[in-house]
Amino acid sequence: MNAVQAAIDADVPAAFIEIGSAAWAAVLVTITLSDPSFTVSGDTMTMTNAPKAGVAGATGTAAIARIKSGGGTVVVDNLAVSTAGADISLNNTSIVSGQTVTLVSGTIQHET
Repeated sequence: MNAVQAAIDADVPAAFIEIGSAAWAAVLVTITLSDPSFTVSGDTMTMTNAPKAGVAGATGTAAIARIKSGGGTVVVDNLAVSTAGADISLNNTSIVSGQTVTLVSGTIQHET
């Protein structure tokens, strides 16, 4: 997990999370992360400085997320999105363009 966290934070500017509708039909919102973006403990990465927010650029239901380095390289993909109990927790998964979307928490666990 340390290597994943290092890859996320490797570039300038800061890394970001894209939240999308099912099968990436649309990127609904992009939220910039802090640097460092996550802390690592064993096989778990936890987002730092949560909550974070971004303004939605599209309308849809949030279903999937990916983390990109500041240079735009996808580092972590296919993250589950919900209002609770998912890799990425949002304040609301029904997103409307122009709405402020709050990323409440992010916890990624390495599957063994």
